[in-house]
Amino acid sequence: MVVQLRYNFRVYPTPGQQIELAKAFGCARVVFNDGLRLRQQAREQGGKYLSDGELSRRLITEAKQTEARAWLGEVSAVVLQQALADLNTAYRNFFSSVTGRRKGRKVGPPRFRSRKDNRQAIRFTKNSRFKVCDNGRLRLPKIGDLQVRWSRSLPCDPSSVAIIRDAAGRYFASFVVTTAADETLPPVTSEVGIDLGLTHFAVLSDGTKTAAPKFLRRAARKLRRLQQALSRKQKGSANRGKAVVKVARAHARVADTRRDWQHKLSTAIIRDNQAVYVEDLCVAGLGRTRLAKSVHDAGWAAFTGMLEYKAARYGRTFARIDRFAPTSQTCSACGRLDGPKPLSVRSWTCPCGTVHDRDVNAAINVLARGRRDNSNACGAQVRPASVPAPRREAGIHPDAARSTRSVEGISVL
Repeated sequence: MVVQLRYNFRVYPTPGQQIELAKAFGCARVVFNDGLRLRQQAREQGGKYLSDGELSRRLITEAKQTEARAWLGEVSAVVLQQALADLNTAYRNFFSSVTGRRKGRKVGPPRFRSRKDNRQAIRFTKNSRFKVCDNGRLRLPKIGDLQVRWSRSLPCDPSSVAIIRDAAGRYFASFVVTTAADETLPPVTSEVGIDLGLTHFAVLSDGTKTAAPKFLRRAARKLRRLQQALSRKQKGSANRGKAVVKVARAHARVADTRRDWQHKLSTAIIRDNQAVYVEDLCVAGLGRTRLAKSVHDAGWAAFTGMLEYKAARYGRTFARIDRFAPTSQTCSACGRLDGPKPLSVRSWTCPCGTVHDRDVNAAINVLARGRRDNSNACGAQVRPASVPAPRREAGIHPDAARSTRSVEGISVL
């Protein structure tokens, strides 16, 4: 099975290389904004949509010959071409969303990039002839050899690499590799349903409960102190810039810790179970409630995304059940629908005599619903279509469906 994966590694550019990277970030941003401005002007004037080739000719080839944009020649042309490719992808996604061809939440039109954005990135493809040298350094055109902290080896030659600078001032190399190696794990007989919550991050149908680490809550005291120190600094001063970096580093540490913990938990679940079923929660809707901070701290969407792509990679079954299924109201023993209950009720007794833990009962019902929805007429298990690993984190969009399901400790509007 062909799977596209992304491998991220920390890189440490020298001061001179940081200057060259800053030039590349700026040139890519300018080309992106110029392309967006030209298309907006053409639309306002009633002109036709500018093609990709026309933009490339006017904004790169011809612009380098002018005095105002002569400095575009100081960076690799592939970086500039990929900036226009990002613009074209953004427009295609917008048009597909408007016409209904793209499923899910609505996607807005592309926006101008700013030099003050927390994340700056450029991309090199094979045409740029980037190379991983024998000494472990990453050679990039017009930038030089970057020192890379290799935490693992690449399974094959990468097709592209993106250099990313985050808000904390850290640099990363993100390689895209396409592998056809058979990584299917040995089959096992166990299957599991997962009920996600806040008090317990994940409750499995076998009764296992994983407490929510609450990484953001644990770091709240330090973050509060750093944010207060930032607010005292004069705007535009060098000390304020240093304080901003300190706050960004603290938040990055929280995000890295959460991501590492979720990777370990998701890998263990995929390794020990042949099929994994979770409920399709409306996280975007939950993020607009009074418990938004706790919801974002839990990171359910990132966790379920890890389960999905790891199941596809290792030959496991993953499926989401309907978010409106009454998993917390149905008796897993007799199937009786007992009706809604206050969130303060953590255990209840069915008229059939079975005493239920609210969360464990919901996880069992998730497992039963997943088995029913993902079996064919003969009762055999059907594996969903393979899903490649996500290439970037999803953004937050204002439009989201609303759910009426009650999640552990919260009421979803």
